[in-house]
Amino acid sequence: MGNKRKRGSVRIFDNWCKGCGLCIAFCPTKVFDMNGEGRPVVARPQDCVACRWCEWHCPDFAIVVTELAGEDEHA
Repeated sequence: MGNKRKRGSVRIFDNWCKGCGLCIAFCPTKVFDMNGEGRPVVARPQDCVACRWCEWHCPDFAIVVTELAGEDEHA
């Protein structure tokens, strides 16, 4: 009976990413951190809600989000 929370799996194509930082700055759930080379890394994959903001706004098309099966919000 519980509501399902959307979850996502994020993949970054490092060879396409130029390190602009848009995904880090604007992710609503703060999934990304910057590594020592100035590139984004998926630091908190469990926090992705599959909103796809990063995927739609990446100027290099370097991010793909796959929606996963939802989980109960109260789990």
